[in-house]
Amino acid sequence: MTEPLKIEGLREFSRGLKAMDNDLPKQLRRGLNEVADEVIDLAASRVPLRTGAARRSLKSKSTRTLVRASGGSSRVPYYPWLDFGGRVGKNNSVVRPFLRRGRYLYPAYDEMKASGEFEEKLEAVIRRLADGAGIEVD
Repeated sequence: MTEPLKIEGLREFSRGLKAMDNDLPKQLRRGLNEVADEVIDLAASRVPLRTGAARRSLKSKSTRTLVRASGGSSRVPYYPWLDFGGRVGKNNSVVRPFLRRGRYLYPAYDEMKASGEFEEKLEAVIRRLADGAGIEVD
């Protein structure tokens, strides 16, 4: 699977923000969601469009120090099959080649990470928040 991107000191940064103002960690979480939404937008543009439910099921979920992009729901239980493949249907008769890295979310993340766009957006969010709080970031 993909090696997660870790930001050194993000947990401490979040704690420091909370010590300054209780609202600042919430702003950090929203900023992290903005970056994840960029990945989701890229991935959603590649998801096949039949009813649009699979595209709409792509969501970002976050805490103060962690952000995830995921797809599927109880209304769209087929999304993992659509992204990763496998066998479904009566007697597993419908086959889609299995891809460990998937077709949509991971490739979109990898593409943004390889271009440096992902890190740039994360850095911009952290700098924007730090500047607003009067913190110097290096």
